[in-house]
Amino acid sequence: MVARMTHPGPTDDGATTHFGFADVPVGEKTARVGAVFDSVARRYDLMNDLMSGGAHRLWKAAFVSRLGLRPHTRVLDVAGGTGDIAFRILDRLDGAARVTVCDINCEMLGVGATRAIDRGHLPVDGTIDWVCGNAEALPFADMSVDTYTIAFGLRNVTHIDRALAEARRVLRPGGRFFCLEFSRVAVPLLGELYDRYSFAILPRIGQFVAGDRDAYQYLVESIRRFPPQDALLAKMAEAGLARGRYENLSGGIVAIHSGWRL
Repeated sequence: MVARMTHPGPTDDGATTHFGFADVPVGEKTARVGAVFDSVARRYDLMNDLMSGGAHRLWKAAFVSRLGLRPHTRVLDVAGGTGDIAFRILDRLDGAARVTVCDINCEMLGVGATRAIDRGHLPVDGTIDWVCGNAEALPFADMSVDTYTIAFGLRNVTHIDRALAEARRVLRPGGRFFCLEFSRVAVPLLGELYDRYSFAILPRIGQFVAGDRDAYQYLVESIRRFPPQDALLAKMAEAGLARGRYENLSGGIVAIHSGWRL
């Protein structure tokens, strides 16, 4: 069951932001991103496999292994959509955790909730909740979670700084922030090959499998507009997430960023 507690978040009348390579009014980005994920929700996991050659599974496994989770921890997984990270956390702790998946896209959450039931995580067992909410205005109390995770979602928010500030707000003192996101490739030749593949092949796969070339064109472009590793560390520090660090995976195609709420 998905709890619909979505909040629109702050607005900036007259301001613009990026939507892929295009500039759009700030007030339109959330709806546009929502439309992208509405379009691809049913085949999102299949598309991840096809686009990454299955590498996203290795990246997510590495991400969850870095969380250092203990039994009975309270985890908030933001932009968790179809539940990939949440299920991995529960599997790692043999179900001894409480995970709340929060995503602005209720269609994606519906897919995740169905997958949870198929995997034996029933609504009555209290291990996983599904909440439709905005990363920039989370519908959760201050200092209410031990670990905040966000995987392949931070680049889709309108204001990264506000999302990071919200992460700090909901974390308890001593809580950890973790972000898995596409980043800046650190190997020149790999970067050239990756760019060619991303722009020439990925939108075509999106058209063939999901019937939506534009959605995957946006996803490719959004990666290029996301801050590189050191710039994201700086934003984390400005938001009050201390002792930040990052680890590159696959030559920097993706990176894991982490920090503490002191």
